[in-house]
Amino acid sequence: MKNKEMLLVPGPTPVMDEIYDALASETRGHTDPRFVAIYRNAIEQTKQLLQTDGEVFVVAGSGTLAMEMAIVNTVGKGESLLVISHGYFGDRFKPLAKAYGIEVDILQAEWGKQVDPLLVEETLAQKEYKAVTITHADTSTGVMSDLDTLVPLIKKTGALVILDGVVATAALEENMSKSYGGNVDYKIDIVLTGSQKAIGIPPGLAIIAFNETALKARDALGDIAAYYCDIKNWLPIMRDPSKYFATPPVNLIYAYHKAMDIVLEEGIQHREQRHIAFGRGIRAALRTFGMEPLASEEVSAPTLSCMLYPEGVDDAAFRKLLSHKGVIVAGALAHLAGKAFRIGHMGNTTVEMLEQAIRNIGEVLHELGLEVNQELALQAFKEEILMTGQTR
Repeated sequence: MKNKEMLLVPGPTPVMDEIYDALASETRGHTDPRFVAIYRNAIEQTKQLLQTDGEVFVVAGSGTLAMEMAIVNTVGKGESLLVISHGYFGDRFKPLAKAYGIEVDILQAEWGKQVDPLLVEETLAQKEYKAVTITHADTSTGVMSDLDTLVPLIKKTGALVILDGVVATAALEENMSKSYGGNVDYKIDIVLTGSQKAIGIPPGLAIIAFNETALKARDALGDIAAYYCDIKNWLPIMRDPSKYFATPPVNLIYAYHKAMDIVLEEGIQHREQRHIAFGRGIRAALRTFGMEPLASEEVSAPTLSCMLYPEGVDDAAFRKLLSHKGVIVAGALAHLAGKAFRIGHMGNTTVEMLEQAIRNIGEVLHELGLEVNQELALQAFKEEILMTGQTR
C-alpha cells in the first residue's frame, strides 16, 4: 500500500492502492455521463451489499450526518425515540434527537457489556416508541449488539429499527431482507454508515438505506425541519444521478465505487469470517502481553478492540513510541482515557499488517520495561487465523 504509516485506529482505516488510484482519477463534472454511470453503479452496489429493494443514499457527509438523516426522516417532533447504547457513539443519538424536539430515552450499558434484553423488553412495554436505534458495534467500547435478540423485541412493538453500522458495515452481515425471530415482517428498517471504517476509503461519505416501511414513515411526516438531510430532496438524484440537488463528492464516489467492487468480490460472508478471525487473533495476541479487552469475547466486535493497559503502562508514552514505529492506534474515550487504547482491525487490513503491529507493540512494551514474549503473541494470533482458514 502507498500508506507510509499503519493506521490501526477505529477509523479512518488503511486505504488500498487501487482505491487511491480511483480517488486520484480526473475530476469530472457531476452531470458528466461518465461520472453519472459510476455514481449509479455505486448506488446499486450499496443496495446489493445491504440486500435491500428500498432506497439508498450516498452523499457527502459523515456517519454523524447519516445518524441525523435516519432520525429526522422518521421521527417527528414530540414523538419518542429509544436509544440502545453500548458506548459513546450510541449516546450521541440523544443530543441529536433533542435538537429536533424528539422525546428520547436511552438505555446505557455498562461500558464493555451489552444492554440487558429484558430491560429493553420492559422499556418497550412502558411506552410507544416511533423508532429504536441499535449501534451494531460501538467505536468507543468494541461491543457488538445481538441483532437476533434485539430486532424481534423491537419489531413486535411496531417501532422502526434503525441500525448504526458505522463500524460494522462491510464487515458484518447487515441484510435488510433478512427476517428475524421467525416473522417475515421483522426486519431492519434503516442501516446507516460512513465510508472510512470497514468499507475502507477516506472519510467524507454518509451512506444510509431505507426500506419501504421507513420510506412510508418519511411520507407520513410531511414537512420536516431539514433541507440537506431531507431524503425527499435526495431521492430524485439517487434514482437518476444526472439530476442535481447538491454537488456530490465526485472523487470520493470514484473511490467508493472501487471499494465496493473489492467488498462484493470478496463477499460479505468471507469478509465477516475474516474480521472475526482478525478480532479474535489480535485480542489473543495482546492478552499474552498482559492486556485485556474491555469487552468479553462473547460480545466483542470483529472490527476493533478496546484494550486495557497492564499496570504501569503510560498511555501517552505507549502510543507515542508506537507511532515512531509507524503504527497508529487510538486512545480510549471518556472515563477510560489513559487506561486503554483502541485498535482497529478492519477493512483493508491484512494478516501481515496485524502481525507487524503485534511485533511493534511487543517492542514498545519491552522498551517501557515489561517482560513480553513476541513469539508467543504471534503464535496466539496465527492460531486464531488458522482456525478460520484466513490467509489475507
